[in-house]
Amino acid sequence: MNRDPQAYWRKTRRLTFCLLFLWFCITFGSTWYAREINQVVIFGFPLGFYMAAQGGLVIFLLIIWWYNRCMKKIDREFGLEEE
Repeated sequence: MNRDPQAYWRKTRRLTFCLLFLWFCITFGSTWYAREINQVVIFGFPLGFYMAAQGGLVIFLLIIWWYNRCMKKIDREFGLEEE
């Protein structure tokens, strides 16, 4: 059990910035490469359609789930978990 607030916030910031970077890459990467992505057709619709309609949302939910999981682990490590 570590009680160093500097270390806690350093880990929290690192996790947050890494996941924000991933979010940024997914959001803007899928639009930047939309023409290339749309070359792939699934059930008569371009892949960009699926990425916009469902793929991005699923990935964003996975990012939120991962953040929650990692924050619980960090909170446990620093003795800040809820009872």
